[in-house]
Amino acid sequence: MLTDWHTLSNETQLTLARAALNRAAATIAGQAELLADEIETGALSDPGGADALRLLAAVVRGAEKDPFAVAGHC
Repeated sequence: MLTDWHTLSNETQLTLARAALNRAAATIAGQAELLADEIETGALSDPGGADALRLLAAVVRGAEKDPFAVAGHC
């Protein structure tokens, strides 16, 4: 198995980078949907504006530590 990024072909690097970006987008979208559900059900108050963006940023950062963690109340 190749362990050094630089030994991968350009095509493979691009494929892996695209897959990583797609995964990141899916994670962010999923976390945003979960937050919206939490707000709609009243589990989270709607802080609005900048506070909402900070909350999303905190969730995204939390997902970096554990990409399979569930945000909010289950």
